[in-house]
Order: sequence, then C-alpha cells, then structure tokens
Amino acid sequence: MAIARFPTIVLDCPEPAVLAKFYSEMLDWKVDASEDWIDIRADYGQCISFQKVEGYRPPVWPTQDVPQQMHLDVVVDDLDVAEAAVVALGATKHAEQPGTSFRVFLDPAGHPFCLCLN
Repeated sequence: MAIARFPTIVLDCPEPAVLAKFYSEMLDWKVDASEDWIDIRADYGQCISFQKVEGYRPPVWPTQDVPQQMHLDVVVDDLDVAEAAVVALGATKHAEQPGTSFRVFLDPAGHPFCLCLN
C-alpha cells in the first residue's frame, strides 16, 4: 500500500523567485508563489518547490565540500497514518517540528524529509 502519491522536490536557494522562474520556463510549469517559498507545478500534479535559505552556499560538485541541498516533501492525506508508516519503515521523527501542516523526519541515513498534508 502506498503512503503517498508523489514527492515534492524542495531546493534550498538564496532567491526562490529567480530559481522558480528558471525551472518554470524550462519545464513550462505553472508558478504558485509566497514570500519565501515558491512552487512550480506540472499539469499532472508533480511539483518542485524553492525555499529561501539565509546564508545559502551553493553545492561544490563533484566534491562534497559543500553538499547538495535538497530534501523531499511527501504529500499525504493523513499525517498520523503516514507517520506511523514511515516510522515502521525505519524513519525517525525529528525533535524540531516547526509547523502544523507538515512533520519532519530523518530517513535511515539521516537525510531530512517532510510529510505534508495534501
């Protein structure tokens, strides 16, 4: 049984509007903007989000001197049900929970991801 329909990819960046404009034009996706967060969305529902991060440092590739900054937001219908499912799969609920419409977890390797209400 699937816990969610599809993940939203979230890119940390210094200027969400600039990065969202680039990707929305490249992919021909619609833009939905707020002050520090912008979503671009395909007609079929897939989404890429852009999150403002103060002091952002771009990744250094191919080395990992500054690792790549990105996490998954997984859209779910019920946070409690999804939380129980991901914990059973090996995720850990993070101590820091800054919102009410989403929950932050760490995958088994320690990468953060969020379960977000649809």
